[in-house]
Amino acid sequence: MADLITTDRLFFDRTGMDRGRVERIVDDTLRGMADGELYLEYTQSESLGFDDGRIKTASFDQSQGFGLRALSGEATGFAHSSDLSEDAIKRAAGAVRAVKEGHDGVLDLAPAGTNRLLYSEDNPLAAVAFATKAKLLTDIDAYARTKDARVRQVSASIAGQWQAVQIVRPEGTRFADIRPLVRLNVSIVVEENGRMETGSAGAGGRIMYDHYLDPAQWKAQVDEALRQALVNLSSVPAPAGDMTVVLGPGWPGVMLHEAVGHGLEGDFNRKKTSAFAGLMGQRVAASGVTVVDDGTIPDRRGSLTIDDEGTPSRRNVLIEDGILKGYMQDRLNARLMGVAATGNGRRQSYAHAPMPRMTNTFMLAGDRDPGEIIASVKKGLYAVNFGGGQVDITSGKFVFSATEAYIIEDGKVGPAVKGATLIGNGPDALTKISMIGSDMKLDDGIGTCGKDGQGVPVGVGQPTLRMDGLTVGGTAA
Repeated sequence: MADLITTDRLFFDRTGMDRGRVERIVDDTLRGMADGELYLEYTQSESLGFDDGRIKTASFDQSQGFGLRALSGEATGFAHSSDLSEDAIKRAAGAVRAVKEGHDGVLDLAPAGTNRLLYSEDNPLAAVAFATKAKLLTDIDAYARTKDARVRQVSASIAGQWQAVQIVRPEGTRFADIRPLVRLNVSIVVEENGRMETGSAGAGGRIMYDHYLDPAQWKAQVDEALRQALVNLSSVPAPAGDMTVVLGPGWPGVMLHEAVGHGLEGDFNRKKTSAFAGLMGQRVAASGVTVVDDGTIPDRRGSLTIDDEGTPSRRNVLIEDGILKGYMQDRLNARLMGVAATGNGRRQSYAHAPMPRMTNTFMLAGDRDPGEIIASVKKGLYAVNFGGGQVDITSGKFVFSATEAYIIEDGKVGPAVKGATLIGNGPDALTKISMIGSDMKLDDGIGTCGKDGQGVPVGVGQPTLRMDGLTVGGTAA
């Protein structure tokens, strides 16, 4: 396959390593183990930042390395190095085999292969000249300043990454993937009568730069950042109390990701530290709520041909019509729980061991018109965009800040509010969903998920939702 040929050139032809000898090292290292792999990675990344009328930052980085892992029971031996050489892999093998002492195991079957390849070997970093990328940022600045006289500052950045990985398992079983990734961000500060406010927008995916060189694409991000900034200029302090909350489609799915998604990852449930532990087959959400994690959607930020253990990505139904149907699994936790891996074993880089992680996690659409949902609310809050949040996995409690929200009065969207926070419990909040819109939307491709110190790109999404009796923290006197 093209991905194996491309990665062989990077990891063997370029470094001088002999593939046969490397495969024998892996065989010897994992003999008698329950599982494990050699993970090889090569990454190129760059970013350009524009601020105060000029290019402020420009960086390019190239990294490579391996991570060697051996599993015996629940114990993990892991070693990594940026030195891609047979000698370094041999030294790592000696370290990870220490995990086997006192254990005998039968090696798990390798993941099933796939003929699907989400991405070609095209490298976005090499496809567009530096000057073209710099001009894009300059054009963004000029366009934003001509849109509105209240614009005081424009910040923009564009970043790209090209990653190649190969996973070597015993008996010469190998898997490979090519992963492009780009992202564009725009932030605008506006001022009126001495009051300054900020708006931001961004988009990205596993695509090439030329998508964002299209003026229709980058102008849409500028227009959105400016719109948010101007909305904030007229915002009033947010009310507080228990009220009906309507969540907008798309990016507000980040609350679903944090408050519910992490609780459905296999490691938390195996250790019974998740609020969803032991609830398989039981009702955990209102009727009509179906939550899916899907790593197969082309071009999406969280999509992969295979996960970082070699398991093909797939569409996993986590909650179906309110009933808990499954957890997201890597190979370790799937084996210990007696279930199949789901293609959710992910790692930040070769220097990290994989763990269960989300890919693109979203709620499916319902049958209610979004306008009907808003019209049904006598008094409440309409939350359109979110910033940061905190979640306790064990209890499910969450706190999220809304960066764009409005008061709903008598079924109509009223003034924008500032300083609104949503406070609740993930499993409990799922039961408070009373209306599900027909407008399911995925986010624009800006999400990065953190867990145990590792960050990976992800996608989120949802339709418009009505949630009854959610606690809102506000700033109104």
